Amino acid sequence: MIENTSTASSSSSTALRPVLVYGAAGHTGRFVVQAMREQGHAVLLAGRDIGKLQAAFPDAPSDQLRVAELDDAAALTRLLAESALVVNCAGPFADSAPQLLQAALHASVHYVDVSAEQPTSREVFAQWGERFTAACLCAAPAVAFYGALGDLLATSVLGDWPGADAIELHIALDSWHPTEGTRKTGQRNAGRHVVYANGQFQAPPAVAPRKTWAFAAPFGQQGVVGFSSADAVTIAHHIRVPDVPAWMNETPLTELRAADTPAPVAVDASGRSAQRFLVEVVVRRGNEERRASASGQDIYAITGPLAAQAVGRILGAGGGLTGALSAGQLGDARSFLQALAPGYLQLDFGG
Repeated sequence: MIENTSTASSSSSTALRPVLVYGAAGHTGRFVVQAMREQGHAVLLAGRDIGKLQAAFPDAPSDQLRVAELDDAAALTRLLAESALVVNCAGPFADSAPQLLQAALHASVHYVDVSAEQPTSREVFAQWGERFTAACLCAAPAVAFYGALGDLLATSVLGDWPGADAIELHIALDSWHPTEGTRKTGQRNAGRHVVYANGQFQAPPAVAPRKTWAFAAPFGQQGVVGFSSADAVTIAHHIRVPDVPAWMNETPLTELRAADTPAPVAVDASGRSAQRFLVEVVVRRGNEERRASASGQDIYAITGPLAAQAVGRILGAGGGLTGALSAGQLGDARSFLQALAPGYLQLDFGG
């Protein structure tokens, strides 16, 4: 077990320190940095390669750039100690999360990551929560399109229900041009995917289930396939529910698996691609059901404002948010989503 040997910082002192984004030069990292700045956070740009940081942020002053290798624990701790909170954008997260979680404990700073990796999120909840609670710190994994959006929608509509019989997610993308990081992550986590059914995590069925689902416009009725989503991990972490099936339309999964699918291409000044997404959540209890949905542009880009909203809530809580928490546990989930509308998300809590 890794022991925290430093004293937790006071809320007043952490408020004066910047947010450190590790993996800032990556595709998603740049969206995170952009969103942090839009929210008024001072940001330190960190990673493993100074050249990549300089290329990604040519106008950034040199005193905002930081470099530390993941295998240098002392350097990571010194790096994180300059900040109030670290946002880990360095995938594969199976390799980066343990080192940055350890450094966060030793430096007494909060931790957020934008991982879509089920194994990493499960490990944060199972193996790191108690240590972060004891240190009066927060560790929030999977604050990204996969992991946060479905969790926030489900938590929003659960309302006064103490639990549910099932929480079903339906995800539609009009395309999926994966980044290099997405491809590396897929290779790193091959064979480690799970589904949540009958109150436990288990291997997906050998043959993925299929059905049709009537999405809202512009997607309409489409064939969908069972999908191992990080949202099943985040939802099951804090909501009493035995089944969290997730489904995705088949076209983006075919593109993801194809080796010749190109990387995303920016179509606007913010760097977003033209990709559109829709996430619909159905929460069922007995004969009742509640629904909510969120739509927007670019699954990588939306991760930036999701992470920035989480960071603001953790730092604004003054130490009131501790332990391993999903996005849906960082205060009121509906107001979390509404803070991103209409600029980033179009929301429907239509019952």
